[in-house]
Amino acid sequence: MELGQRLKDYRNLNKMSQEDLAEKVYVSRQTISSWENDKSYPDIHSLLMLSEVFNVTLDDLVKGDIEIMKEKINQNIVSSFKKDSAIYSVLLILSIILIVPMNKYFGLVGDAIWLSVFGITMYYAIRIEKVKKENDIYTYKEIVAFQNGVKLDEIEKSREKKKRTYQTIIFVLVSAVVGIIMTVLLHRLFVLF
Repeated sequence: MELGQRLKDYRNLNKMSQEDLAEKVYVSRQTISSWENDKSYPDIHSLLMLSEVFNVTLDDLVKGDIEIMKEKINQNIVSSFKKDSAIYSVLLILSIILIVPMNKYFGLVGDAIWLSVFGITMYYAIRIEKVKKENDIYTYKEIVAFQNGVKLDEIEKSREKKKRTYQTIIFVLVSAVVGIIMTVLLHRLFVLF
């Protein structure tokens, strides 16, 4: 990031030591050193105080760093999305596999445990859907692009939006068929046990 060098330049231009600046923005000298060496980044309150001390706009102070900060935020969202997706996948498989054995061997306690696993599964499903909605991603191609940190151009995005209607219809039909098959299989498993 460039902010560290900019802070150092503004501090030297104003003939201030790190301690002088630290006193004016109510932080320690070590914090100023950490900011100048790009080991940490000031919070928004500190950035506002720094812009006042140096008598520059916030834009001038963080110029160039905004794109870097956006990219870091996007990377954090993508890594969180990948982690949540992996957890959701494991929990979904467990929910499907455990329903009959938990009921058969543990009765109501097993049902309670299964409901807990299923509840956690749904929590992760909601988190994933929230990220998808916030980032306007619905189709497989959009999800893959998002996970790779790539954005689709406008033409590709409009093509993907046209596919959403068909994919929604197919998803509903496939979900209905899977639901019917799961119901029949679970019914037969309950009859066998």
